[in-house]
Amino acid sequence: MALEPTMDGIPSRSLEDLTDSSLPIFKVEKVQLQFSISSDFVAAQVANNVLILALSTGRILRIDLDSPGDIDDIDLPKRPQEVGLIKHMFLDPSASHLIITTASGENYYLHTQSRQPKALSRLKGVRIETIAWNPSLPTASTREILVGASDGNVYEVYIEPSNEFYRREEKYLKAVYKVPDGPITGLWVDAIPNRPDVRRIVIATTTRLFHLAGRIARPGAEGSGSVFTKLFETETPTVHEVASNSAPVPSFLNVSPDPPKRFATDDGENERLYAWLSAQGVLYGQLRTSPESSSLGTTVFNNSKMLPRSKLPASESASGRRRPKQDPISSILLTQWHILCFLEGRIVAVQRLDEKIVYDQVVLESGGTMLCLLSDQKENTFWLLTTQEIFEIVVTDEDRDVWKTMLAAQRFDQAMQYARTSAQKDAVATASGDFLINKKRYLDAASVYGKSSRSFEQVALTFIDHGEHDALRRYLLTKISTYKRASVMQRIMIASWLIEIYMSKLDSLDDTITTKAQLIEGTNTAETKDELGGIRKEFEDFVSKYKVDLDRKTTYDIISSHGRERELLTYATAIDDSNFVISYWIQRERWQEALDVLKQQNDPEIFYRYSSVLMTHIATDLVDILMRHPDLNPRKLIPALLNYNTGNTVPLAKNQAARYLNFCIYQLQSTDSAIHNTLISIYASNPSPSETALMSYLSTQSLNSKPLYDTDFAFRLCIQHSRVQSAVHIYSSMGEYSSAVDLALKHDEIDLASSVANRPTDTDPALRKKLWLAVARKVISQQGVGSIKTALDFMKRCDLLRIEDLIPLFPDFVVIDDFKEEICAALESYSRSISTLDSEMDASAATAESIKNDIKSLNNRYAIVEPGERCRVCELPLLSRQFFVFPSCQHGFHSDCLGRKVLEGSSLTIKGRIRELQASIARGGRREREARELDGLVAQQCILCGDHAIKMIEEPFVSEADDQNEWAL
Repeated sequence: MALEPTMDGIPSRSLEDLTDSSLPIFKVEKVQLQFSISSDFVAAQVANNVLILALSTGRILRIDLDSPGDIDDIDLPKRPQEVGLIKHMFLDPSASHLIITTASGENYYLHTQSRQPKALSRLKGVRIETIAWNPSLPTASTREILVGASDGNVYEVYIEPSNEFYRREEKYLKAVYKVPDGPITGLWVDAIPNRPDVRRIVIATTTRLFHLAGRIARPGAEGSGSVFTKLFETETPTVHEVASNSAPVPSFLNVSPDPPKRFATDDGENERLYAWLSAQGVLYGQLRTSPESSSLGTTVFNNSKMLPRSKLPASESASGRRRPKQDPISSILLTQWHILCFLEGRIVAVQRLDEKIVYDQVVLESGGTMLCLLSDQKENTFWLLTTQEIFEIVVTDEDRDVWKTMLAAQRFDQAMQYARTSAQKDAVATASGDFLINKKRYLDAASVYGKSSRSFEQVALTFIDHGEHDALRRYLLTKISTYKRASVMQRIMIASWLIEIYMSKLDSLDDTITTKAQLIEGTNTAETKDELGGIRKEFEDFVSKYKVDLDRKTTYDIISSHGRERELLTYATAIDDSNFVISYWIQRERWQEALDVLKQQNDPEIFYRYSSVLMTHIATDLVDILMRHPDLNPRKLIPALLNYNTGNTVPLAKNQAARYLNFCIYQLQSTDSAIHNTLISIYASNPSPSETALMSYLSTQSLNSKPLYDTDFAFRLCIQHSRVQSAVHIYSSMGEYSSAVDLALKHDEIDLASSVANRPTDTDPALRKKLWLAVARKVISQQGVGSIKTALDFMKRCDLLRIEDLIPLFPDFVVIDDFKEEICAALESYSRSISTLDSEMDASAATAESIKNDIKSLNNRYAIVEPGERCRVCELPLLSRQFFVFPSCQHGFHSDCLGRKVLEGSSLTIKGRIRELQASIARGGRREREARELDGLVAQQCILCGDHAIKMIEEPFVSEADDQNEWAL
C-alpha cells in the first residue's frame, strides 16, 4: 500500500477504512436490577467492582458486581428522620473503606468486612464534600486521608476500625489547610514515583485550583500524628483561578482511572489525567511527575487545556432549533482518552487529544435528573445514576483511533505504538517517511520507509537522486529484515546490492584518507579513519547476520572487483570458507594465521590439502595440530611428510615427520605398512651416520610375530643408504643368518658378524659353527701371518671351534711353531676326554653286572604266610581264598579285596581297563594273558605302602558309614 503525502506529511486519502469500527466506542446501557427497590437512590459509589447504593430510607446496598445476587443490606444506626438523608458516600479505590455523610452533618464509617456503620464522633458536624484517599491503600486502616469540607477546611484524619465499644474510630483529626472562597469541591493525593516521602495534593473549589508538592512528615508510630501538616506549612501552592459566575455552576474534580497494562508507554502518556469542571468549562491535563521541584504545579497548569462549553454541541428544542440559552455541564468523568460530559440529559464524549466529539447521546428524557457520574478507578468501568435508574457507560477499544489522532498531530512514534493492524502501521510508517523526507532527514526516513509498503523502486530512486547513499544503505538493511525467509530472491538481491554499497563506501573512505594525506601534510584524518572502522564493523555484522542470503560466487565477484582483500577475508570467514581463508594467508606467507584457521577445522580434506606447504614452513606447529586430530588418515599425509624430508638436514630428534610417524605408530597403534615404511625411509635417508633411531625401531618391531614393515623394501633402503647394521638386523629377523654374517663381513664389520653368529640356538650347533668359521676365515685373512696369535684368541669366543677347524684356514706357509701351544692344549684336552670315557665305561660295566645279579636273586625271593594271617582289608583269614602277598612289606590281601581298593583309588583310565579285563575273563576269553595283565594292574604296589596310601591322606578319618558316636570323647 502506498499513500500519497501532502506538504505536511499527512496522508491525503481517508484513513477511515483502516479503523475497526465493528462496535461503537461508547454505548450507554441500562442496568436491570435483579431485585425491586421501593425508594429512590440518594447517593452511590463504585470501586473495585463493588457498587454501593444509598436509598432515601437510610438503607445501604453493597453489591459485588462479580456476584450480583450477593447483596449486603445495611442500615444506618439512626433513622433518616433523626440524621437526615444520606447526602454523600466516599469509597476508597480498593472498596475496603466507606464513609457516609448525611444532610445534618452526621458521618459514619463502614469497613468492607462489617455490616454495622460506626459514627465518626470527631467528624460530627463536618459537612464532607470530598475525600482524598491515601495512595498506600489497601490497608486495614484508612491511614492518613484528607477530607474537604463545605466550609473550605481541609482536615487530616486517620480511621482505624475497632471492635471496642469505648474506642473511637478516628485516631486523630486535624485541620491542616483553609481556603477562603467557599466549599472544597475536589481533593486528590498521589505519590511521586521513586520518592516515597513526597506527596502531591490537588485542591479544587468553584473558582480556584491549588497544586502543592512536597515532603510529608514521618511520625514515630503509624497514626500517632499528622503527616500533611509539614507539607502545608512549608510549601506554597500553585493556583489556577477562573472568573466567578454570578449564577451557581457545578464544580467537580475528577482523575483518570488506573491505566491498563496495554496502555503503558515510555512517553508519559500513561501518567494520570485530571479534569476540573468550573464556570469556564473543563480544565484538563496530565498530572506530571517531573520536574521534582516547586515548579511542578506551574508545569502541570501550563500544559493543561480548557474545554469550554461552547465547543460542545448545542442543545436543541423539540422543534429542532438551537436553544438560545445553553445549560452548563453538570458533571464530568475521565476515561483513558476521553472526557465524558453530562449536560441537558446527554452524554457527550470528547477525544482529549484533538477535542473531537466522538459520542453524543441523549440518555435522560426531558425532566430526568442525574444523581451522579461514577468511575471505577481499578476496573475502568463508568456509571450514570438517576434517582430511579442505573446506566453503565460501556467503553470498547477506546484507543482504536488514537493512532489517527497522533498521526494527524505528526506524533509518529506514538502513532506507531497505538496502531494495531499491519495496515495501520504501514500508513503511519509511510506518512512518517514522507514527513522526514520533506524535512531532509534522510537517515531517519530510511529506517521508517523500510517498514512501510511504499514502492521499493520509488524509495530507492529517491535516495539515489538525492545522493544519500548512507540512507539507501540503511533503507536496504531495514527492508531485508522485513522479508521472510521464503522470499529468497528478494533477500539475495538486496543483500548483493548492499555488498556493492559497502564496497563503494569503503573505497570512498580510503580515497578520502589517501587524498587528504597527500594534499595537506599534517591533516588529521582520524575522523575519517574512525568512520572507516565503523563501516567495516557494520559490514562484518552484516555478512555474519545475512550470510545465508548472499550468493557465494556473486559476493566474491563483487568484492574482488573492488580489490578489497580484507573484506574478502571477512566474508570467507563468516561463511566458514576455510579453503579460501587458508589459501589467502598462505599466499601471503602468513603461516601462523593459516595455522590459526586450520586449528578450528574438522574436515580432514583441508588438512590433506594444505599439509605439504605448511610442513615445509611451519612443521612443528602443524604436527602439534595433526597430533590433536587422531581421526586423520596418516597415509594421506605421507606425501607432505616425504616432501618435508626431501633435502631436510635437521637431526632425527628434531625431524617433525619422524615425530608424527612415531606418534601414529606408538600412540595410535597404526598397523599400516605404508606408515612404517615411510618412517624407515626417513630414518635410512637421514644424513646422520648414526643408526640408533633406525635400530631402535627395528628392535621394537622384532618383538612382533610378524614385522609391520615391508622387509624387502626396508632392506633395499638400508643397502642404498649404507645402513649395514640395520640391514644385518633385517636379515637376522628373517632367519637369514648366513646372509647376515656375509653382509657384515663384506663391510668388515667383524664384531657385528660375531654377534649374528651367536644368535642361532643350541638346537642348530652346526649352523652356529659354520657362521663362526666364516667369521674366523675373515679374521684370519685380515690378521696376516704376524697376527696368528690374535686370530687364535678370537677363536676362543666360540666354544664350538677347535684348533683342527682353524688349521685349514691358515696359509700354507704358516709353521707349526706359531700355534704349538694351542695344538698341545688340544691334545691334552683330547687325552683328558679319553680318560673320562674309560672311567665311564668301567662304571657302566659294573652297573650292568649288578643288575644281572639282582635279576637272578628275584627267582629266589619268597614270603612266609602264617596260618592265622588275615587280609589287611576285610580281616578274614588270608588263606580262605586267592590272595596276594608283597614280599617287601609282608602285607597280604585277598585278590578281590585288593582289586576293590585299587579301583577306588585309581584313575579313570586304570579303572576302565581293570573292569574290561574282569569282564573278558568272566566271558572266558584269553584267561592266562588277561589274568597276568590284571594281576599286574592290581598288584602293582601295596596299597598300604605305595601311592594309594599317600592319596588316602585326603580322605576323612571317620567316614559317613561309621558311627559318629563311637568316636565321641
